[in-house]
Amino acid sequence: MNVKIVTVAKQLPQYSRTTTEILPYLDIWLQGQDDRFIKKVKKIFESAAVHKRYSIMEPQEVFTATSFEEKNDIYCREVIVLGEQVLQKALDKAQWDPQSLDYIITVSCTGIMIPSLDAYLINKMKLRQDIVRLPVTEMGCAAGVSGILYAKNFLKANPGKRAAVIAVEAPTTTFQLDDFSMPNIVSAAIFGDGAACCLLSSHESDSGPVILDQEMYHFYDSEQMMGFKLTNGGLQMILDIEVPNTIALHFDKIIHPFLEKNQITIKDIDYMIFHPGGKKIVATVEELFSGLGKDIDDTKEVLMQYGNMSSATVLYVLERIIDRKPQAGERGLMLSFGPGFSAQRVLLQW
Repeated sequence: MNVKIVTVAKQLPQYSRTTTEILPYLDIWLQGQDDRFIKKVKKIFESAAVHKRYSIMEPQEVFTATSFEEKNDIYCREVIVLGEQVLQKALDKAQWDPQSLDYIITVSCTGIMIPSLDAYLINKMKLRQDIVRLPVTEMGCAAGVSGILYAKNFLKANPGKRAAVIAVEAPTTTFQLDDFSMPNIVSAAIFGDGAACCLLSSHESDSGPVILDQEMYHFYDSEQMMGFKLTNGGLQMILDIEVPNTIALHFDKIIHPFLEKNQITIKDIDYMIFHPGGKKIVATVEELFSGLGKDIDDTKEVLMQYGNMSSATVLYVLERIIDRKPQAGERGLMLSFGPGFSAQRVLLQW
């Protein structure tokens, strides 16, 4: 019995701006700062390899001193809208009835909701009353792949079932107006808001790439490298400058033993489905992969078009690959990094 990824769909918020259109807002935000610092911040935005980003708020709202409560209220309201839209879009794409879902996993780390998003979707879309729900809230950018791992394990243990993994993120609500640190500035330059939904199945009649294997890899003594600090102003970004170097240092141990366990090598991988964490991380991984004869062009394209949407972003890359309709027998490797510090891997075969 195989577990398959049947389809992936994405949904973008209503507001968007190009990087060029964001720059005037920086002048207002940085008013009173040193001229050299202002030029440095603008350079970070201009060279972030992000052409456009989407948001659940108008830019004026993002650059307004709202309280944590006000920003989180916007987050709660809008992620429900995006979650319903993207789940419906995925179900329509797969031609599934909402009542056919047995398991729902909702993924987000950029706001706080209790009850979680899945409870609202069960009511709004009249999902089954016995559906199994799992909210994943604290795994950051890696959680899109984590959700697939959890869904795969559930479906492997329960043949003939279906699952939805729904990632909805709004990093713009975590922007700190009174924080001029590099982590806050860099995250503002690379992050955007977005949603994605991945449908999985252990039904024999459903088709799609098979999940051959999945694993997590945990970096010891690195909890401080990435995450959020809960402050009175909201969720403050923690982003260590050493993240790209740490990934490079562990890269061989993350990739090669995992593939060897499945009796293949990197040469047998046709599609690299890598999370676009940011320009430096992408450049680091691209250099490592290029030495192995692989490219991550889809990752770079997603970063340019949408920015880093935390857990949802890798699913945008996966959608591009699936919609390309790979040939039978071709393989894909999903890879994402997140707080912990950890790496999540999924091996696919069409």
